Amino acid sequence: MADLLRLLLRVAEKAANVARICRQEAPLFQLLVQEKTGEDKNKKFVQDFKTLADVVIQEMIRHDVRAQFPEMGGFINGEESNKFENGLGESVTVTVCSTEEETAKLLATVLDGDQTAASLLARAVHQDPSTIEAGTDGLTVPLKPSELGVWIDPIDATSQYIEGREEVVEEGRLSPSGLHCALVLIGVYLRSTGEPVMGVINQPFNNKDLAGTGWRGKHYWGVSCGSTNICSESRPGQRSEGGLSVVLSSNEKQSVKEALTSVCGPDKLMYASGAGYKILCVIQGLADAYVLSEGSTFKWDSCAPHALLRALGGGVVDLALSLQQSESGAQDPRTELTYHQPRADRSGAVRWANHGGLVAYRDASQLRSIMGALRGKL
Repeated sequence: MADLLRLLLRVAEKAANVARICRQEAPLFQLLVQEKTGEDKNKKFVQDFKTLADVVIQEMIRHDVRAQFPEMGGFINGEESNKFENGLGESVTVTVCSTEEETAKLLATVLDGDQTAASLLARAVHQDPSTIEAGTDGLTVPLKPSELGVWIDPIDATSQYIEGREEVVEEGRLSPSGLHCALVLIGVYLRSTGEPVMGVINQPFNNKDLAGTGWRGKHYWGVSCGSTNICSESRPGQRSEGGLSVVLSSNEKQSVKEALTSVCGPDKLMYASGAGYKILCVIQGLADAYVLSEGSTFKWDSCAPHALLRALGGGVVDLALSLQQSESGAQDPRTELTYHQPRADRSGAVRWANHGGLVAYRDASQLRSIMGALRGKL
């Protein structure tokens, strides 16, 4: 399945191109933004936006994966509904067509006849990016397409993408907010067990070109299947200074913050936007762990970065399940998040929520320290 990884790297870069194009023209960007309603609305945010960029990216990835691996077609799922409403109140189902011209014609119906904008998006969707140097040569993954499913988060941290703040990020430090937090996430899982086995992350707004030609992106990938564990990121070395560092959401419960200071110290609690970005911070070694006590993330947020963490020897566990373990027991692998089964007692997007909260970690001993600090406090 090295071919699948190469494909996902390529479509993730195409997705990043779409995200960048949609930010280049402010009037176009304002036109694209719509508010999520009904069962698609994420309860965590007062304003959680669906953008046409989201939908186009998701459907482009679905189209390209299904074209090369048709046996995966029924198991390619994403965050977004592909129903979009135009200015006339007409509902349009957004798909990627076989030609650029057909896609542009469809997008024009969403964009109230704006042929220029529709053509710009269609060109990005149908244009292959330059060759992605990923170091995947010789990689063998013992999996069949018929065993796999895919989760797509077309633009994670959509609110940061919409606001568009260009934060200056110091080397070796995380970005609390801004365009750096917006990510394209594509995760692959085993249909039989729900284990995440492959992940691709593209950061479309990693750094701005000094020559003024716009943003450049960066990609990350990982494979964790049986004895194969390989990641584009190296496992970070142990820090010499004491205390764990944990990244949180700014609106995390006060009781969680207070409990974690016992193992971190107040200066080691950090805050950032975007669930995917916070897990990426753990992958990069910018934080030792990410703790979230609420069920406000979803399978599409965590699947891709979870695979990278597994490849590095870490993982992402269900916080509520992990806290139910005995204090002396070893970490139960059954507490790791899985991605194949919805909650039967829920409907809409919340069927796929990570209901018990989560902890993303690189080191099992650090996970035990965090669980010890949180036990009895939630």
